[in-house]
Amino acid sequence: MSGIAIMTDSNCGIMPSDADAYGIYVLPMPVIIDGETYYEGINITLDEFYKKQSTGAVISTSQPSPGDVTAMWDMILASHDELVFIPMSSGLSNTCQTALILAEDEPYKGRIYVVNNHRISVTQTMSVLDAKALAGQGHTAGEIKEILEKESLDATIYIAVNTLEYLKKGGRITPAAAAIGTVLRLKPVLTIQGDKLDSYAKARGMKSAFHTMLNALKNDISGRLAPLKEQDRLKLGIANTLMEEERFEAFRLELQQTFPELDLVYFPLTMSIGAHVGPGGLGIGAVSYH
Repeated sequence: MSGIAIMTDSNCGIMPSDADAYGIYVLPMPVIIDGETYYEGINITLDEFYKKQSTGAVISTSQPSPGDVTAMWDMILASHDELVFIPMSSGLSNTCQTALILAEDEPYKGRIYVVNNHRISVTQTMSVLDAKALAGQGHTAGEIKEILEKESLDATIYIAVNTLEYLKKGGRITPAAAAIGTVLRLKPVLTIQGDKLDSYAKARGMKSAFHTMLNALKNDISGRLAPLKEQDRLKLGIANTLMEEERFEAFRLELQQTFPELDLVYFPLTMSIGAHVGPGGLGIGAVSYH
């Protein structure tokens, strides 16, 4: 038996096929397309997902079944003493709450530590990589859970939505608001500051939306995240749904040039987010790390 294993779900942006490269375990998130359940990175790729979305497929998201969660736990615990599980934010999915309940029962009690650290996408990825580093430093699974939850809000995310179609389909905006917004070229800017996905601003066009996010990020980094920057414990993050490579690269370059002193981490926005955002979405943020 080896020591502590680190497990997450594919909402972080790391696909199951890449898990070995990071020395972790990744639970694929289910997505339901035209009534059929697919598993992210297992039997559907991001390109295939957006092709189905663009042709009008009916798409919804779901949390993993308790059986899928415990099956992976059982497999991991066969060769590890303890497991730290870092699912997506409890405010965005019931996955975390379900896992917390499952971990209270035998044979998982005292061996499975579920982290409720209020993150998704790149910020969730950094928690996973932090957990791996902390385990390497000799911390126990309980200590890793405590550290990650204590630092859970040391992050900020802004997401610009290029099309209103999928927010309308998901019931997040009315058809009338979507129609008016499309005519006016309005791009919603959303934010995640902990558990909730909230509206932040509206901008005319994606370039304006990007600069709205950039200014918000500047305020966060010079404000509540300033101590982390001074301690050299802050990274930038950028993520996107399906987007022209040249357009994405221009956004990435401007973000890096705005904060040349900070490392920039990239992972794609996953299907659970893409189902609501649609193609052309862009997320930027900042997050603490160890």
